[in-house]
Amino acid sequence: MLYSRGRAEARVSGAVQRGSLVQRRRLLLAGVTSICLVAAGAVSAQETDLTDEENLGAAGTRLDRITVVSRTGETPIEIMGSVSQVDEEQLERRMAATPAEMLFGVPGVTAQADAKRLSTNINIRGLQDFGRVAVIVDGARQNFQRSGHGTQSLFFVDPELVQEVSVIRGPISNTYGSGAIGGVVFFQTKNANQFLRDHETYALSTTARFETNGSGWTTSATGAYRFNENVSVLGNIVWRDYGNYRDGGGDTVQGTGFDVLSGMAKATFNPTDYTQLELGWVGANNNWQESNATYDAALRQNSITARFEHNDPDNDWIDLHIDTAFTRGNHARTNLVGVQQYHPVTGLPAFIPAGSRTTYDLDTYGFDAWNTSRFSMGLVDHELTYGGDYLRDDVATQSPVGGSDVYTPSGRRQVWGAYVQNKATYDWLELIGALRYDGYRLDGNDLDNTGARISPRITAGVSPFREGHLAGLQFYGTYAEGYRSPSVTETLISGLHPAGVVFPFLPNPTLRPETAKTWEFGINYAADGILEVGDRLRLKAAYFNNDITDYIGGQQFSAFAAPGVCPYVPGPGRIPICYQYQNFASANIRGVELEAAYETNRYFAGLSASFVNGHTLSEGVRADLVTVPSSQVTGQLGLRFLQGKLTVGGEVQHNRAPRGSQVGDHTLVNAFASYQAHENLRVDLRADNIFNVKYAHPLNASTTSTVYEPGFTFKLGATMRFGG
Repeated sequence: MLYSRGRAEARVSGAVQRGSLVQRRRLLLAGVTSICLVAAGAVSAQETDLTDEENLGAAGTRLDRITVVSRTGETPIEIMGSVSQVDEEQLERRMAATPAEMLFGVPGVTAQADAKRLSTNINIRGLQDFGRVAVIVDGARQNFQRSGHGTQSLFFVDPELVQEVSVIRGPISNTYGSGAIGGVVFFQTKNANQFLRDHETYALSTTARFETNGSGWTTSATGAYRFNENVSVLGNIVWRDYGNYRDGGGDTVQGTGFDVLSGMAKATFNPTDYTQLELGWVGANNNWQESNATYDAALRQNSITARFEHNDPDNDWIDLHIDTAFTRGNHARTNLVGVQQYHPVTGLPAFIPAGSRTTYDLDTYGFDAWNTSRFSMGLVDHELTYGGDYLRDDVATQSPVGGSDVYTPSGRRQVWGAYVQNKATYDWLELIGALRYDGYRLDGNDLDNTGARISPRITAGVSPFREGHLAGLQFYGTYAEGYRSPSVTETLISGLHPAGVVFPFLPNPTLRPETAKTWEFGINYAADGILEVGDRLRLKAAYFNNDITDYIGGQQFSAFAAPGVCPYVPGPGRIPICYQYQNFASANIRGVELEAAYETNRYFAGLSASFVNGHTLSEGVRADLVTVPSSQVTGQLGLRFLQGKLTVGGEVQHNRAPRGSQVGDHTLVNAFASYQAHENLRVDLRADNIFNVKYAHPLNASTTSTVYEPGFTFKLGATMRFGG
């Protein structure tokens, strides 16, 4: 993360005291009490609509959905790890415009989106940036990033395209590729088989939505056609046009307006009963302005994917999956006015005229294949999963003064891996043992850097009760390791800071990979028919401790303290410091997470919480980890009327600022309602930040600037569907 991240400034110097410990505890107690009164929890899946007979079991009990991130066909409650699922019904209630809004209330997950609302960094358990969290759309890794002030990642996927979001927290996610020491967020887009009803050959759905804060308009259209039982296609297009929003204090937050045209197309082929091939495209054309209309920014992102699956229930040895993907990101930053800067090579004053462009291009190639073989040996059932993956990032940037952009240099990174995992089940005992091999190669600026490592995982789970309400209780413990190679930017960044003041960025060819070693202890609990026929309770809780050796972070140091390393040549705007990405001795992140949901045909309720602390340790000096998010408790209560056609409810979320941060203590109250007038017409309403609280996320705050989040926002939308 670059030197200019707001939290780093806030914590290193000038932090403002936030009030007494007693006051903070009272605020937290008030938030928790309020949430318990409304019985809430935005994390858990409220599976699908009550009228969907395919998801109803005996006596109306709703069945758990298999999560897309399970490589052995498990539901979230069955996985011995911290996994969350946000399904279609929850996404409809969110009425989200950005990825950050889709992930509201998921424990351990924070989405950092500053004034550039089309730019999203996803933070899991205090880890983010440079691939620590693998963000995947239909099998395509989303690695595009532009380093500088504010949000590093420029990831965006339109919520209207998404069918389901799955989250894995911690390095147990390493079957999804190298580097994901924080976890994985997998966005699964819509397909025709899910969109079309059983009796339909074709269908068309149109959505119109308006938001009061920023006068945001959204229009969306989805169409699907089933040629026969083996071939179907789906297409979607979305247009969003948003102005600058107002914060809770009534002030307009400049630079928060945007417009984006998104779309997707997907074809699904089923040549046999057990084989499926899915070909897809997801794209977006995003536009916004930065730095008080100094720059016009445009980003075009396109992902092309192919997914093959073969699963014959009569052949336990073959459950084969192959994903291939290509993602291209083209970003251009155009000067709307002339800007006086310093030359990144000479340090002399340089004028950048209006119309000058800085470009950032990233091509990502990915391949991922795995198979699961199932067999029994005596009384023990085995699920043996094995596979491999490859990923390549080609980065090419260009500056108006020539050469690569200082903050985001050009280069190539390749990572690859192979793994084997066995899950053994004997009655009340489950054991998972896994090994993963990772390798990488980094090229650029005459640098050729390689590395490799084997990372283990072992998990044990026990289900001690076989009868009664405790029959669904499981205790588990995990030790898992993960491995992240340095990125192109972290290794190759070089040149002089071009704006305000002049100082050098130093490359670091000896940068070592990060290694994460995580202990996790958790509880899974599932029960049906507790208070009435058809009700269901799901609960997941976990404690984790993650020790990261050779943690990589940006370091600022004095030229006078390191004269042979940090050069200083006096001149206009020059200051005697240098900046370089370096390996800390270690970083430690630990915390507690909870998600619970109770549901009947008449109402749903739940509770989610996450409390995270973290620090770095370098040369005996301990400092707060600047990417640790606020601790959070989120709640939700919903009621269903008119045989499930009308749903009303509310959410309460209390946030407590992390150590060392000036901002973060706040409580939000939201409300939602939806009415299914008939099977082809639905009306949605939502009110966010009802009490118009002025607040900011700690990751977007510093001693020099703070980006405040939207104040009161009312949303109104309608969806009309035709089919036949």
